[in-house]
This record gives sequence, C-alpha cells and structure tokens, in this order.
Amino acid sequence: MVKLLMSWDIKAGVEQEYFEFVVREFVPGITRLGIQPIEAWYTVYGNSPQILTAGVADSKEVIEKALSTEEWQALQDKLETYVDNLEKKIIRAGGGFQL
Repeated sequence: MVKLLMSWDIKAGVEQEYFEFVVREFVPGITRLGIQPIEAWYTVYGNSPQILTAGVADSKEVIEKALSTEEWQALQDKLETYVDNLEKKIIRAGGGFQL
C-alpha cells in the first residue's frame, strides 16, 4: 500500500469556491482515478501548509498512472486556481500521520 501526500495553502478570498470544488469535483475525481482519500488536515496556526491531505492506492504504479492522466491534470489545474504552494509526494503507507 502506498500513500499520495499533498499539501497546499488556500488563496485568500476563494475559500467557499475552494471547498465546493474539493467536495464536488476533486475528491470524486481522485477516487475515480484509483486513489482512495483517507485523511485531510487543516492547519489553523503555525508555519505549516494550510491543508495536508492523503490518499492511498495498492501500488506506486497506480498512483503514477493516475497522476499521468488528463483527468488528473484537469483536476490539478483547477485546484491551482484556488491554492498556492501545491506539493505532492508518494510514500509507503504507514500507520498514523505521515509527512
């Protein structure tokens, strides 16, 4: 099992549109691509990314294939209209919170 970790900061003034996009498009979209969302964290205070989120898949190849699709690119492009500092990495899934 592997995990796709993503982090970003929501741009000021688009919070409502951002949350609607995540619920209506982003989460269903990554699920269709074979990545199961498992956690999301919102940072209220501190110097960490505002949003930390993770999804899992059976293998690194499943995630790499998903990230190479046109559907992923469209989701990422739209996400980037609402966020700054988007980062992502693939790691081996372990127990508990991972960075």
